[in-house]
Amino acid sequence: MFRRFENIVDPYTPYEETDTPPQRLWPFLWAYAQPFKRWFALAAVLSVLVAAVEIGLIHYMGRIVDILSRNTPADVWSAHRWELIGIALFILVLRPVLQALDVLVLNNGLMPNFGTLIRWRAHRHVLRQSVGWFENDFAGRIANRIMQTPPAANESMFQIFDAMTFALAYLVGAAVLLADADGRLVLPLLAWFALYGVLLHWTITRVGPASKAASDARSEVTGRVVDSYTNIHSVKMFAHHDRELDYAKEAIEETRRTFRKEMRIYTVMDISLTVLNGWLIVGVVGWCVALWMQGAASVGVVAAATALTLRLNAMTGWIMWAVSSFFRNLGVVAEGMETIAQPIGLTDVPGAPALVLGEGRIAFEEVSHHYGRGAGGLDRLSLNIEPGEKVGLIGRSGAGKSTLVKLLLRFYDPESGRILVDGQDVTQVSQESLRRQVGMVQQDTALLHRSIAENILYGRPEASEAEMIAAAKRAAADEFIHELTDMEGNSGYLARVGERGVKLSGGQRQRIALARVILKDAPILVLDEATSALDSEVEAAIQDTLYGVMEGKTVIAIAHRLSTIARMDRILVLDGGHIVEQGTHAALLARGGLYARFWERQSGGFIGMVPDKPEAAE
Repeated sequence: MFRRFENIVDPYTPYEETDTPPQRLWPFLWAYAQPFKRWFALAAVLSVLVAAVEIGLIHYMGRIVDILSRNTPADVWSAHRWELIGIALFILVLRPVLQALDVLVLNNGLMPNFGTLIRWRAHRHVLRQSVGWFENDFAGRIANRIMQTPPAANESMFQIFDAMTFALAYLVGAAVLLADADGRLVLPLLAWFALYGVLLHWTITRVGPASKAASDARSEVTGRVVDSYTNIHSVKMFAHHDRELDYAKEAIEETRRTFRKEMRIYTVMDISLTVLNGWLIVGVVGWCVALWMQGAASVGVVAAATALTLRLNAMTGWIMWAVSSFFRNLGVVAEGMETIAQPIGLTDVPGAPALVLGEGRIAFEEVSHHYGRGAGGLDRLSLNIEPGEKVGLIGRSGAGKSTLVKLLLRFYDPESGRILVDGQDVTQVSQESLRRQVGMVQQDTALLHRSIAENILYGRPEASEAEMIAAAKRAAADEFIHELTDMEGNSGYLARVGERGVKLSGGQRQRIALARVILKDAPILVLDEATSALDSEVEAAIQDTLYGVMEGKTVIAIAHRLSTIARMDRILVLDGGHIVEQGTHAALLARGGLYARFWERQSGGFIGMVPDKPEAAE
């Protein structure tokens, strides 16, 4: 039974992705609600029916009072036994069935699936964002919004069908019941309802913004705390425990301030509601008693009106809390939309074809990119890399080396100019097909918090175990892998590496990354300080392997340790976003320019930061 309702909607059902989600709250929620429309309608109908049954029972309790007060016990049974038996069967059988349907649709059908659908689609949308988009925010804050928005939307949906629809139907039913007894009894109910509406409006207009502010503050706390945890080595190394506490405390205090402001609204609401409900009880019950004293109302009417009013008194706090909770959760959703609903900034052109790689020729044509700052990056750079050519890039920090690689991988789009791979503009082919043809090892190697095997197979998931192990051996990683164990008792290739690979040394992480790229076997290879974390002995051991991996590939290698690129076909020296020198190692040394001075200044194989004088661009 549960499974049937739990599967009424597949939260992973295919849908048409959009690069520009709705930016307003209700269209945003409505887009996610499309697979649930029929079930939302059923939930609303069931909620109304449940409320109608509750009103009907109160009305019938009044009728029982009248029957009992006007007849002897013997007359009651003889005249009304089938009626009483029918009501009993309804209460014992039909009412539970109706209630069960209501909660099964809401609790088991809608609640688990609606939030799952939002979380799945939101995560899918965010993963499509560019690298630059992620670099502009806290990873913790992004994750927090992905995690808190679905339950908030879920809770909003729950309040609509569990409380608000039920409450509206209940109020209408109460008015009908009182009007049926005496039309004048509706007047105090209507007066109370008008004042209740004013209080409700006052509450919801304040609680939404207050909730959004509190949610923003919570996300900021999460971002700062996760940032400290992610960089815990730096925190400990620089002995900044107290500084990090102060950094977090600032955000935590802002969270307390916003939450305190939100709670003041609820306090005013609760006090006002108690006063209003007192007027409701006195108005309806007092008037009903007055009508009975005049002979215009029966004892059953007084009993039903009293029960109804006390029930409303008990419900109003719940209704108010449900409605305010509804708007509070909408505030959380609105805060989450600041991340989830952001348009995709770097997209494929409509119908973008896959990159068709032939020879592996790369061309940069008058490419400029300054990250929107007007400086830094590349400036009108032109470069042709022939198929199978091995090119080394050197230059001081900020010269444009990493920018060149990021543009090639289309992590960003050039601000001007274009980049061609085998004559195909990288902005006109699909991003995934481009990146499938490029293998890259970065200086700052971050591994996934998964097993060694999963990290290596990330390069080519369909590879066999034998191929994976062969790649690890070529990267001089197999030996240390067999010595690894984790806290769960996994060892060797099954051992987990910790968040970003923190359980491994820098050299071990880099060798795993090398193994991953070796396994991928992409025709274009990018090495960004690929051996910087290796000691000299290990570097020497895998240097021949690296050059073997480069065979038949087009290679771009960034290095400060010049010994790693001395055997390249061509070395490019970048400075200020321009190529200022290029040639073989021997030719550049003979020239006596910037490269030669870098070579002379190397200490342990690293480039000196400041040359004697600036070199004119070629």
